[in-house]
Amino acid sequence: MASTTDHPGEQPAQDPIKLTAIRDTALSVDEILRAVGDDAAGGTALFVGTVRNHDGGADVDELGYSCHPSAEDEMRRIAEKVVADFPVRALAAAHRVGDLRVGDLAVVVAVSCAHRGEAFEACRRLIDDIKHDVPIWKHQRFSDGTEEWVGV
Repeated sequence: MASTTDHPGEQPAQDPIKLTAIRDTALSVDEILRAVGDDAAGGTALFVGTVRNHDGGADVDELGYSCHPSAEDEMRRIAEKVVADFPVRALAAAHRVGDLRVGDLAVVVAVSCAHRGEAFEACRRLIDDIKHDVPIWKHQRFSDGTEEWVGV
């Protein structure tokens, strides 16, 4: 019997980056999950970031995201690094810009791999690196009338 690592499904896919996008329209979990669907994937990890109603002890009413023109290219670079470091079958990531309300989807990322552990690790790296490296800034507006920029 051949080693399990010899099977093509255990190897990274030829073109695993299915979607990287910065959008000013609502994000779809279903779209991201469809993008990472792969018959050779035994594990799919998904992260959905939503606008919460508080930050630093203050009530958040709404926020706005803006980005540098290079943001989508930087997101692609991060995706390329993740697929270089993990045996990714498929990867998709989208981040929202514009004005959002509490409960709106701000970011959706997913990774599918042959095994769940790899999928979890790759998805964690993807979202952490996007949040750390992609030039996207958050402008929070609080219930008390104050506001602040985050990530600037």
